[in-house]
Amino acid sequence: MSLPFNYRHLYYFWVVANEGGMARAAARLGMAVQTVSAQVRLLEQALGHALFKPSGRGIALTEAGLAALAHADQIFQLGERLPDAVRDAAAGSAGMRLAVGISDGLPKLVVRHLLQPALEGSGVRLLCHEAQIDDLLAELALHRLDVVLSDRPAPQNPNLRLYSHAIGDAPLAWYAPAELAARHAGDFPQCLGALPVLLPTGHAAVRARLDHWFERRGLRPRIAGEFEDSALLATFGRSGMGAFPASRWSHDYLMQDPGLRLLGDSPELVEHFFLISAQRRIQHPLVQRLLQAREAPATSP
Repeated sequence: MSLPFNYRHLYYFWVVANEGGMARAAARLGMAVQTVSAQVRLLEQALGHALFKPSGRGIALTEAGLAALAHADQIFQLGERLPDAVRDAAAGSAGMRLAVGISDGLPKLVVRHLLQPALEGSGVRLLCHEAQIDDLLAELALHRLDVVLSDRPAPQNPNLRLYSHAIGDAPLAWYAPAELAARHAGDFPQCLGALPVLLPTGHAAVRARLDHWFERRGLRPRIAGEFEDSALLATFGRSGMGAFPASRWSHDYLMQDPGLRLLGDSPELVEHFFLISAQRRIQHPLVQRLLQAREAPATSP
């Protein structure tokens, strides 16, 4: 069965679109402008639509051209990753690479806990990229990332086929510097109405649940600080600035600090964590290991 078009022609089109004109594309390719133009025309004939239109003294993409460029980006960006993928496959799981997008604000110790099953064994090369969730999902859709970790499932987007896998729930507990905790021993959670409190910003999905939790208990906390970064929040809390919530998964680490005390547990306050993939059927062995460890079903948003 023959291909519907020639991928070499698609590549020339991709270069023209990215360079912004035939002349610059020809210079990059080391070819004559007429040759590049002819190759693009052959692609247009194969697809049955014009991909460029005149624009001032140059050219611009048509709607069909924009659609073709979006697909060409994915095709050639995947091609750039081919050598790494082949090398990793040849080396086996012991030398495998895992590129993970981490939603900013996600607790760092929670990330370590969630990724632990993939790190068991030798030679795993872990690449972590932290950014806003929308940027990470775009990178995932372009296959620049293997997975994304987030505190919420991927939003519905007809242009992105993404799948959210629930991989963990962690209840929150409250911690405070020893001096503050000693003044309010045995008075949890009411003491949170008197203590200075540090909270995550609305950037974190759990913030809305925290606000509702305070409201249901008739508590009006004195908010001394709000932080997008959970590690920074805990750092200021440990320095004496106020009480703060943290995942129970972080308890052992936090209790290594002799100046910190557990105020109390809030088991009804739960953080939910998701692994987001670009494929319903996971093929990456390390991602399979993460999901098998959590035994969680996949859901499409």
